[in-house]
Amino acid sequence: MAAIGRPAAEVPVDAFYAALLGYVVGSIPFGLLLTKASGMGDVRQIGSGNIGATNVLRTGNKGLAAATLVLDLVKGLAPVAIVGQLWGEVAMAFAAGAAVLGHCFPVWLGFKGGKGVATNAGVAFGLAWPLGLAYAFVWLSVLAIFRVSSLAGMAAVVAAAAAAPLFGYPQFFPVLAAIALLIIYLHRANIARLMKGEEPRIGGSKE
Repeated sequence: MAAIGRPAAEVPVDAFYAALLGYVVGSIPFGLLLTKASGMGDVRQIGSGNIGATNVLRTGNKGLAAATLVLDLVKGLAPVAIVGQLWGEVAMAFAAGAAVLGHCFPVWLGFKGGKGVATNAGVAFGLAWPLGLAYAFVWLSVLAIFRVSSLAGMAAVVAAAAAAPLFGYPQFFPVLAAIALLIIYLHRANIARLMKGEEPRIGGSKE
């Protein structure tokens, strides 16, 4: 819906700016920037080649990995929260989807980024805190039980989409479902390894 005091005709324009903000913020490659700034080189040259927190952890620097996780979460949360204050729920959905797209396909890195799990956690919290809690609960629970980052991430994105209609936020189901499908697609190699029993646990050499 349009924000109070704005005619419905302005929603497409608001949505465009919301998506632009979401993409630009979401495309900031914090994992790469932090590892380079700390003198650890290009994180894309180790492990899975991913710029996310799981691969940053493979540098052996847990603090750097934690910082990457938090910043990747914030870059999903911030644009959605800002847009929500300015333009309302329709624009929030556009910002949410664009933030994840920005992380997964950043123009600055030749559209080769991360897999969107942490950024989508921030998006879920930005859309509605109960969705964020559902995301975090499933993510942390599956990670604690199985110690497999990819499995925890995929379970969490599906949980957030499923929680939207269950918790009274059906307007956010389409974007969360689309994000879930994208993230699962980006994990297709992980799924293949899971089916073969070859997916490494936390601390392994692949993602």
